[in-house]
Amino acid sequence: MGRHQVKETLAKILFTISACVAVVAVGLICIFLFMQGLPAMIDIGVWEFLTGTDWRPTWNPPQFGILPMIMGSLYVTAGAILFGVPIGIFAAVFMAEFCPRPLYKVLKPSINLMAGIPSVVFGYFGMVVLVPFVRTHLGGSGNSILTGSILLGMMILPTVITISENSLRAVPRDIYEGAIALGASRERAIFHTILPAAKSGVMAAIILGIGRAIGETMAVRMVTGNQAVLRTPDEFLSGVRTMTSNIVLELGYAYSGDHRPALIATGVVLFVFIMLINTLFSILRRKDGAR
Repeated sequence: MGRHQVKETLAKILFTISACVAVVAVGLICIFLFMQGLPAMIDIGVWEFLTGTDWRPTWNPPQFGILPMIMGSLYVTAGAILFGVPIGIFAAVFMAEFCPRPLYKVLKPSINLMAGIPSVVFGYFGMVVLVPFVRTHLGGSGNSILTGSILLGMMILPTVITISENSLRAVPRDIYEGAIALGASRERAIFHTILPAAKSGVMAAIILGIGRAIGETMAVRMVTGNQAVLRTPDEFLSGVRTMTSNIVLELGYAYSGDHRPALIATGVVLFVFIMLINTLFSILRRKDGAR
């Protein structure tokens, strides 16, 4: 066996081991979550756990209903999508098609830097800037669904912008030039040919942004008020508690009864949410590819 073949074989073995380690790690996390969380859900009652509106682990008997946390996560994530996705996509279009080169050299590193900012720093920014701003100009305590949505919308921007821009740049230039040759304006060619052609990558950016938003913990904990109360969409200036915040707030002292298993079961529900989002994205990609 030649030297080149030995290197190639070793590289294949290394890559295979790395892939197996990643799969095993995810599998172990799944096994732990479901082994610890499912018995608690069955003991409490799956329907009661998912649709209960009271979370009072210290009561006798204790109440473990996570519907307020589920809805809180959905409200904040939906708000983040409304704020972050349109801005992110338009910013990606600007950077890929309209941005002058000198400005691009400033914007691109800034966005990359923004992606590396720790979530607790975003949370601190939300506490000292966004919370007082919302409280002063819109009312309420400032710790609210709206504040969390704005902050999460800012946090998902680097993901949406970077992946969307890469997808737009990957579209063959012939598509754009063909549209221009047929008489389309520059803006029409971009938004009616290049952007639809990059739809798969843009959808990937949105899904990853949703995953980042629904799984965020520290920043949301610092600005949403952490009130385990069921809210309606029109109460966007009221505080909520998300599933991730619920886990991190109470796991440190949850030692009695079903309290700790119920928190792990909350993690199971969050895991299932993310799996459903990824599955939906895979289905959409397959349909898009079939066309």
